[in-house]
Amino acid sequence: MTTDFTGTTALITGASSGLGAAFASGFARRGADVVLVARREGRLRERAERIEHEHGVRATPIALDLARPDAHTALRAAVDERGIRVQTLVNNAGFGVKGAFVDADPARIAAMVQLNVASVVAITREFLPDLVRDGRGALVNIASTAAYQPCPDMAVYGATKSFVLSFTEALAYETRASSLRVLALSPGATSTEFFDVVGTRDAAVGSFQTPEQVVALTLHRLDKRRPPASVVSGRANALTSTLVRFMPRRLALATSGRVLAEQAR
Repeated sequence: MTTDFTGTTALITGASSGLGAAFASGFARRGADVVLVARREGRLRERAERIEHEHGVRATPIALDLARPDAHTALRAAVDERGIRVQTLVNNAGFGVKGAFVDADPARIAAMVQLNVASVVAITREFLPDLVRDGRGALVNIASTAAYQPCPDMAVYGATKSFVLSFTEALAYETRASSLRVLALSPGATSTEFFDVVGTRDAAVGSFQTPEQVVALTLHRLDKRRPPASVVSGRANALTSTLVRFMPRRLALATSGRVLAEQAR
């Protein structure tokens, strides 16, 4: 059965393009008002106007740098000032860095951990009580297929996504007595600006999916009365992620390192 989100509001981070924009359209198509959060105000306003025109819902842009340590409180204040109550939260904002850790820019690494981990935790804690109380929406945290094994040359990025996966699966269990649906989504290579930020498509493993394909799978899983705590997007990605779990850790590490090295050739 297709879930109707009419009468609810979905807040999506990283919503100016890529997966975030696709999630905003996906929830709007299901009747939800949407709050679009990202740094690029112009892009957000354009996206919000398009969603309102195409789907007839309210779309509210909030320009905010989510890598700020106080981003969660600033976001809550911005939402409250507008009289908005959030029933669905999609923590999509994040970025990756490719290259040996020893050569990485410390400030860039710190910003990635702040955005990919600390901000996800703080924003989730800020809104989760409301989500659980209402129970009509969902919490979706974006992990990655990189979460399932160590990722040489993307060591910190892979570790941040492993955190998101573990964190979200634990929250799904903790909130199991409520009607809130909690899901960790692990996309593989997706045609977004992610690889522009990384600086190369060599970080991609496997064939690319579109953001719309990833969002369609997510919404299909959320249509279930009791969705799984986590889902991997793409059949080949799901198979690989399952196989990795049965590998000795040492073999999984060597395989991951070899695959990423081959992609860079």
